[in-house]
Amino acid sequence: MKKIIIAATVMAAALSCIQTYGQSKSFKLGQWTEIESSILKELNRSYVDSLPLDRIMRAGINAMLENLDPYTIYIPEEENEDLQMMLSKTYGGIGAIIFKEKGGNVIINEPYYGSPAWKNGLRCGDEILTIDGTETKGLETAESSDRMKGKPGTTVNFKVRKAIGGDTVNVSIVRERIHIPDVEYVGMVDDTTGYIKQTGFTDNVSDDIRAGYFKLKSQGMKRLVLDLRGNGGGLMNEAIDIVSLFLPKGSLVVTAKGNTPESVREYRTSSEPVDTLMPLIVLVDSGSASSSEIVSGAIQDHDRGTIMGERTFGKGLVQTVRPVVYNGQLKVTTAKYYTPSGRCVQAIDYSHRNEDGSVGHIPDSLTHEFRTAKGRIVRDGGGITPDVKLEVPSYSRLVYSLVLNGILDRYAIKYAREHDTIPALDDFRFTDEDFEDFVEFARTQDFDYRSSGETLFDQMKKALEEDGLAENMKPELEALEKAISLDKEEFIRLKKDEIIPFIEEEIAVRYYWQEAGIKVRLRYDDELREALESPMIM
Repeated sequence: MKKIIIAATVMAAALSCIQTYGQSKSFKLGQWTEIESSILKELNRSYVDSLPLDRIMRAGINAMLENLDPYTIYIPEEENEDLQMMLSKTYGGIGAIIFKEKGGNVIINEPYYGSPAWKNGLRCGDEILTIDGTETKGLETAESSDRMKGKPGTTVNFKVRKAIGGDTVNVSIVRERIHIPDVEYVGMVDDTTGYIKQTGFTDNVSDDIRAGYFKLKSQGMKRLVLDLRGNGGGLMNEAIDIVSLFLPKGSLVVTAKGNTPESVREYRTSSEPVDTLMPLIVLVDSGSASSSEIVSGAIQDHDRGTIMGERTFGKGLVQTVRPVVYNGQLKVTTAKYYTPSGRCVQAIDYSHRNEDGSVGHIPDSLTHEFRTAKGRIVRDGGGITPDVKLEVPSYSRLVYSLVLNGILDRYAIKYAREHDTIPALDDFRFTDEDFEDFVEFARTQDFDYRSSGETLFDQMKKALEEDGLAENMKPELEALEKAISLDKEEFIRLKKDEIIPFIEEEIAVRYYWQEAGIKVRLRYDDELREALESPMIM
């Protein structure tokens, strides 16, 4: 009897704890909801100015979600189109990338091949003077873009000053459904090696990879390179379908684990593969994230191919889009995912991160060993560590500045206005004479052309001034500044070999469309060449 009483007491206490926990969780939510409502009501009653409710509430929601992780976000109804663009890379419009100087007209930068813009003769350098009668000079870039977009089948009217000849013409374009493909390029890089460049994981990209495989197979492919460098991920089901192309049906691809037993779920390949034997190289870098890590992690853990490059980003969180009131959406982190060997791809914490957000150095003492199908050791700690590390190219501060400040875009537009045609892509090269023209153009542009050494010197000099030491070191500082300073033209010429590939790529896409840019990039891809010469690990 005594034992029964004790057992009943323990059970009652346990049930009480469960009930209290549930009440506590609900109570806290109710408490903070009431506090927030009370504060807003008092602000609305007492605040000296009109209360900017939309702005402060949106800021409050964003700040709340940022305290959880970088990927849980609120999407209001007016931004749902942006969400669909993110998920499917489709929109209604004319199919062109635009460029706009502040206070200037809209300029066609790159029309997509086969797009309504292309079919109606718009080309790089054409200047859009009006959109449906509204002058573009007074519009911001985003507003100009929004006016060009619209429901497929509707018409948008432009007044255009042509790049070649300068004639002003009226152009009416019927908008279409524009899809930006995730598979940017499919081609042979040598007699036996097929190459697929994949930039995202939106709807149906796995079908494009499948089609690319069979195209390359028909051209004599004996090994395949899947390039996921810079691929930030997307839909998990597309990652699973891509892995399904290369692993036997029923193979484990990824496991998702949330905070309840019901949220633990295994995802396996569900279709017959196209090839389980062909040598496979997967290229990754610090920009390869999320679904890219699912693919590379599964291929690595099953010893199906060789992962080459540098450690991936380290985003192992699964987001699910949930509807909220007033037609909004909440993209919420619902689980972490784990590779077939059991590794969690998510970085251990956000403190071990590089400047670009990718996984920084994590000592082995903070990681754990796992085994691939063949018994090779792999480790967790964030991201996928490649089987073969490749030398990643580094670029000077000058090149980053030329790209980020739009100098290369501006020059490509100038070049397109001055050259009606260029040689066939295989024969096109940016000559020494062309480069001198670029130097003269860049000389007139306003951008920060300092070297990394000069920026560090400026920081050091400022610190010395703050410490009161600069005056005593004035002669030394002046001598050092003179030694490391380069004028703009001198520095650009010094980095000629580094700059030319970027210019060639920018010009090529203006004449031969987006695929041409990848072809030019492959000319200079030392990382790919190193990968093709490296031994396979399978």
